[in-house]
Amino acid sequence: MKAACWFGKFDVRVETVPDPEILNPRDAIVKISSTAVCGSDLHLYDGFIPTMEKGDILGHEFMGEIVEVGSGVKTLRVGDRVVVPFPISCGNCFFCKKGLFSCCENSNPNATLAEKMWGHSPCGIFGYSHLLGGYAGGQAEYARVPFADVGPIKIESNLDDEQVLFLSDIFPTGYMAAENCNIQPGDTVAVWGCGPVGQFAIKSCFMLGAERVIAIDRFPERLQMARQESGAETLNYEESDISEALAELTGGRGPDACIDAVGMEAHHGHGIVHAYDRVKQTMMLETDRPIALREALMACRNGGTVSVPGVYGGLADKIPIGSIMNKGLTIRSGQTHVQRYMRPLLERIERGDIDPSYVITHRMPLEEASKAYEMFAKKQDECIKVVLKPEH
Repeated sequence: MKAACWFGKFDVRVETVPDPEILNPRDAIVKISSTAVCGSDLHLYDGFIPTMEKGDILGHEFMGEIVEVGSGVKTLRVGDRVVVPFPISCGNCFFCKKGLFSCCENSNPNATLAEKMWGHSPCGIFGYSHLLGGYAGGQAEYARVPFADVGPIKIESNLDDEQVLFLSDIFPTGYMAAENCNIQPGDTVAVWGCGPVGQFAIKSCFMLGAERVIAIDRFPERLQMARQESGAETLNYEESDISEALAELTGGRGPDACIDAVGMEAHHGHGIVHAYDRVKQTMMLETDRPIALREALMACRNGGTVSVPGVYGGLADKIPIGSIMNKGLTIRSGQTHVQRYMRPLLERIERGDIDPSYVITHRMPLEEASKAYEMFAKKQDECIKVVLKPEH
């Protein structure tokens, strides 16, 4: 089969690789009909995530048709059309039983590596380094899906792929980010980052009852999407001092909640702290760029909530812990517990509350994955979201 494979920093190639096989009775094989490039895939493309190996198959947002099931899979049959969640979760452990699917204790065979990084291991994730299991990803013609009786959700309506594909990751991720804000009627939420996750976080804040959402980015097309599709107010951080602008827009109090939908590769910074970051990153003494996180922590009102769906992988300096403590902030974060949200969000799509396909700006064949990564990474051609189509 054909698959998008990682060969190093800025080096993604579409290669011919062996077809996946059933390895465990709870496995299924999915013939992929649609897959997508996620913002967190760029952390792999940019070389920020360790333990990648040449030839690793990328991708964790995918859907398709079940073509084979293991003997232990009782909930799916050959021919079922499914969306596959990016966390690989067993369904039986302490965390899965609590609905904390991305904290699964049994799905990362390389848990000892993750424990050295983070203290405890999260779940395994498709196509996202050997630190998180070394599982082959879904930017391919076929994929093996472990614990298939727990993860995939059947699509039994006539909704097209583009309406449901993002149940695999970015729609639940944006929704959980908003849910973590504990939004009350009348609240104002500020969202750093208007990429696909940021767009769904903005939309979800309104669905959960926020009165105002202030969206922060520098790319005009992303800010325009936030305004047109969700009704957000927008700030361009290259044109405004964000802290001053948020204070002015909230009567000096600050937003009730802040969402960092940027993560470890924030692009802008200035002054001494930015220079400090660059020096430490150059020396490999700091792995992440916490610029947006610092701003969110400082801007949030006393007693407010800072929600962090943006991916962080390692170490960051100059986090204003004094702001967290003295303002009484609540911080909520985590890889998304996608399985918890797939059914209720599918019902929202079926009711017509939202059509998630609005974030798609580019559709390309899987063969052009290398071009898709470059275009998305460099923000060329006003690219916000790319969907890839395998040519079986």
